[in-house]
Amino acid sequence: MSAVGIEIARVRKAFAIRGGSRPVLDGVSFTVAPGEFVALIGPSGCGKSTVFNLLAGLDSADDGLLRVGDDQVAHGSKRSANRHCAYMPQKDLLFPWRTVLENTALGLEVAGMGKPAARERARELFPAFGLAGFEDARPFQLSGGMRQRAAMLRTVVQDRPVLLLDEPFGALDSLTRTEMQNWLQGVWQNDRRTVLMITHDIREAVYLADRVIVLSARPARVRREVAVPLPRPRELSMLTAPEFVAVEQELIEVLHEESRRALADQESRGSS
Repeated sequence: MSAVGIEIARVRKAFAIRGGSRPVLDGVSFTVAPGEFVALIGPSGCGKSTVFNLLAGLDSADDGLLRVGDDQVAHGSKRSANRHCAYMPQKDLLFPWRTVLENTALGLEVAGMGKPAARERARELFPAFGLAGFEDARPFQLSGGMRQRAAMLRTVVQDRPVLLLDEPFGALDSLTRTEMQNWLQGVWQNDRRTVLMITHDIREAVYLADRVIVLSARPARVRREVAVPLPRPRELSMLTAPEFVAVEQELIEVLHEESRRALADQESRGSS
């Protein structure tokens, strides 16, 4: 599979509210190189998931340019970049009445593949995703980590070169989250798809990503881009390395500054 890149240039987006509109993205610009793993962080509500919805073709920008590979989604257009993007939302969204195999094949079926072929293709990935033997299980029979792996399998099996991961491990306990981070790193290193991941965990961002992009408080702009100068594969022992700690501290300072600004803006609007 040939990885494709992402280009976002001067993108603006506002949502209608009673009596006017609420700007969410205010000229956001960044790129993701083919095969690169980039983490996107920022204060809560700053517009990170909106960026994903635009890239996936689920919504349209008011202005600016979004390009995924050869597909361009311009302002005022809802032409989808979906042929390149597979989108994993925050919740696993597994249907409780379907088996794990049926859940993981669902995206292929929706795309038009016949059920037998879709399920056979998904079944082939079960060993690599640590789910062998659970094909006929129901989601309630899986642990939290296994449910996330099933949701990731459903995303990866669509065989699209760009993965959009929105807080994929946010609901997991600390130990399971660490295990899933290492697992995701291994999956990514095997095929080097282009990955853009939203996370609120700064340490997770530094541990997994080649670069970390920080969005400002709403209306969002790119506040900073930080390269992570750590070799691959990443080991847990790197969490205490001076290079890791320096990047983590830089991001903490920037993010806290933006969070304080967001809180001040909320208080100002509340008193006006």
